[in-house]
Amino acid sequence: MPSDSAAQPADAPAADLAARAAELRERLAYHAQRYYVQDAPEIPDAEYDRMFAELQAIEAAHPELLTSDSPTQRVIGRVLDGFAPVRHVVPMLSIRTETDTTPGGAIAFDARVRRELELPADAPALAYAAELKFDGLAINLRYEHGVLLQAATRGDGETGEDVTQNVRTIGQIPLRLLGTAPPLIEIRGEVYMRRDDFERLNERQRERGGKTFINPRNTAAGAIRQLDPKALADKKLSFFAYGLGDLQGWAQPDTHSATLDAIAAFGLPVCAERAVVQGADGLVAFHTEMGAKRDALPFDIDGVVYKVDSIALQKRLGFVTREPRWAVAHKYPAQEQITRLNAIEIQVGRTGKLTPVAKLEPVFVGGTTVSNATLHNLFELRRKGVRIGDTVIVRRAGDVIPEVVGRVPGARAGYVPNFRMPRACPVCGSRVLREKGGIDHRCTGGLFCAAQRKQAILHFAGRRAMDIEGLGDKLVDQLVEGALIRTLPDLYQLANEDGMARLAALDRMADKSARNIVDALEASKRTTLARFVYALGIRQVGEATARDLAKHFGSLDRIMDASLEQLLEVRDVGPIVAQSIHTFFEQPHNREVVEQLRASGIAWDEHEGAADAAPQPLSGRVFVLTGSLPTLTRDAAKAMIEAAGGKVAGSVSKKTHFVVAGADAGSKLDKAHTLGVEVIGEAELLAMLEEAGAGGSSS
Repeated sequence: MPSDSAAQPADAPAADLAARAAELRERLAYHAQRYYVQDAPEIPDAEYDRMFAELQAIEAAHPELLTSDSPTQRVIGRVLDGFAPVRHVVPMLSIRTETDTTPGGAIAFDARVRRELELPADAPALAYAAELKFDGLAINLRYEHGVLLQAATRGDGETGEDVTQNVRTIGQIPLRLLGTAPPLIEIRGEVYMRRDDFERLNERQRERGGKTFINPRNTAAGAIRQLDPKALADKKLSFFAYGLGDLQGWAQPDTHSATLDAIAAFGLPVCAERAVVQGADGLVAFHTEMGAKRDALPFDIDGVVYKVDSIALQKRLGFVTREPRWAVAHKYPAQEQITRLNAIEIQVGRTGKLTPVAKLEPVFVGGTTVSNATLHNLFELRRKGVRIGDTVIVRRAGDVIPEVVGRVPGARAGYVPNFRMPRACPVCGSRVLREKGGIDHRCTGGLFCAAQRKQAILHFAGRRAMDIEGLGDKLVDQLVEGALIRTLPDLYQLANEDGMARLAALDRMADKSARNIVDALEASKRTTLARFVYALGIRQVGEATARDLAKHFGSLDRIMDASLEQLLEVRDVGPIVAQSIHTFFEQPHNREVVEQLRASGIAWDEHEGAADAAPQPLSGRVFVLTGSLPTLTRDAAKAMIEAAGGKVAGSVSKKTHFVVAGADAGSKLDKAHTLGVEVIGEAELLAMLEEAGAGGSSS
């Protein structure tokens, strides 16, 4: 790793500043490559940000030190009037597509190549470079003396569009190549969007009430062609290199596979899912293996690509009608299809969220037959303009739940009314509500609703709630599916000899394990009011709010009977949280469950925390934790902050006072910088707590 040296003051000698700027550029490029390409960061994001800010300050004070390959120039920000045309020196030709998705497609390609090379039947098997066919947008990167000068789309193969500004925002694409670069080299590859980045983008769009995107491929292609690079800020794009274009002053390796190794050595990402295989059998095996892996890949592929590995043989084979004879794309089944929407039903999730589900005319898509697909929520359904009887586009990619992404334009046979969400939960009959400003409809049944039963039990038994040790996912599944538990109070019916016998009968559980569960249930009966309120799983009520409620009201009865106005008097309780609490205790079945739990022996000091507490020095200060701290766990840091009166929030906003950042801090750190929120580390947090009189050992 490049060595570091002390930061230079802004008024340092010019020679020292130039050397420091060069050093920072080298270090930032190194760490960006470790982070984006190798997925093996060596330093926390906060340290990268510190070096980045130092380089920005030097360049701002001394513009003559700014270089085009500086990491600070990734987002230039100028809005373009349009894209300038770029004529490719070496045309970006497409390759032939083999639509036979069976092994026959690979066998036919090998036979064609051998025939073109006039190889006898007993000649050795040919070596092929086999790789993935990414579902993205082809891009040509032009580097001169190692510096990225231009990025262009494929276009019609002869002429593309200059998208340099936008491509510079992609962290995986180096602005300067590693090692000794040739005078000129064009590296070709695919800009794509990972599935998880695509799903996060659409989830953010749903939360904002904005447009959602159909698929990662279209989203990546559209993002690259944004005239304003700043519009790419929330569309995280990725890149894989797969070949060369124009080349000067560099001896290309003898094989395609070795060429990819050389490209990787220059610092560009090359997909690891590639191999050199022998003959038709090797091609078939690769196609089969990647087909089995397809759903588990973090990005979409629509096939694999076979290329004759020898560059000399590629030249012998040449081209036919602008397609290379030495390469072919071997497809997989499509991940989007059209079918008829027969009905819309409501599914109630483990947290009470109501999701409209499309009942489809069965269609084969993404390697399986799909008859159900999510419509996400009412607002998404309305935006897509989907109604029963429509012909719709269905998408299934990887392990993503199949979804309806839109309707095929066309006239409807007659009037079809808009779908409406039910007013009562289809599972338990409880009232359905949508929070003000929210997009999701939810069942208010909570503890009573069978659809939410498992989640309610797991939350109730959690370490931060009733802390019933040993009551995990598997056992809860068995208890619910075996009808031993229908509501939360049924748990405590197991805390006796008869209950232990029923537990022991589950999956032949050992008597000792059953005894441990019974003992844990008994131990959990002595708790605190705050823990009990949190354990009820009231929406919007986390640990801090539960503590505030216990402290403010002092008794469960007063919380249950509180009016909206009284709830709004509690610290940090706003209208949405107050409404959620009020609605929960307004439901007769929820109150009945609470009374049954109390009757089972659960108890606490009814006036715990009601008295005024000692002054808390961090009162009113909001903290956000992100990344891995050196010695403190997230829970320990949170407990220490809250013990001093501070509040720990889950997301960064203008109300946040401090972001505590550790290793591998992510988007929360970025947002802190954007909003100007102060960022501190563990050491500064501990010093703050010690000064506040709330510190302690961090071990």
